Amino acid sequence: MSGDQDPRIQDLSSFRNPEGFRGRSAIFVQLWWIVEAFFVRLSPQALYGWRRSILRLFGAKVGRGALIRPSVRIVYPWKVTIGDNAWIGDDVNLYSLGEITIGHDVVISQGCYLCTGSHDYRDAAFPIFARPIVVEPEAWIAALCFLNPGVRIGRGAVVAARSVVLSDVPERAIVGGHPAKIVGDRR
Repeated sequence: MSGDQDPRIQDLSSFRNPEGFRGRSAIFVQLWWIVEAFFVRLSPQALYGWRRSILRLFGAKVGRGALIRPSVRIVYPWKVTIGDNAWIGDDVNLYSLGEITIGHDVVISQGCYLCTGSHDYRDAAFPIFARPIVVEPEAWIAALCFLNPGVRIGRGAVVAARSVVLSDVPERAIVGGHPAKIVGDRR
């Protein structure tokens, strides 16, 4: 049987975003991306209050004293909650197709990617889905980590640099590696 006669493995012409997936209209989404490009990414480093205000204007819940660097990328701010005194480092990507909740006093270090969305590769239409990510208070996600859709990082946990987190991390655990495994305890 030739490849042309096999059933389709992946047919992107049949892909459709689920109804209401973005959480806002396409025009509002485009407006956010323009505002992010010109008023967030180009803002001086010290203007943390300015960035908190813009994010709140677009529906994010941002706590007092949160430090969000100008190079942070947020797909849909209305799906993001950032607690008091949290630090979101340079080049962090909050791929918020689903809800992202970051607790108080959390550090998300530079270059981390929190990914709430993916595709069902078993279906030829390649449908998209979203699963929330929760980073509980006082956790530290070190530089260049990847958090998989649907994971929960427990209170006070540490994720070592360059780790790939594919499943939940218990409270106060120290995890590292690809995939991340428990390597210690923060007590």
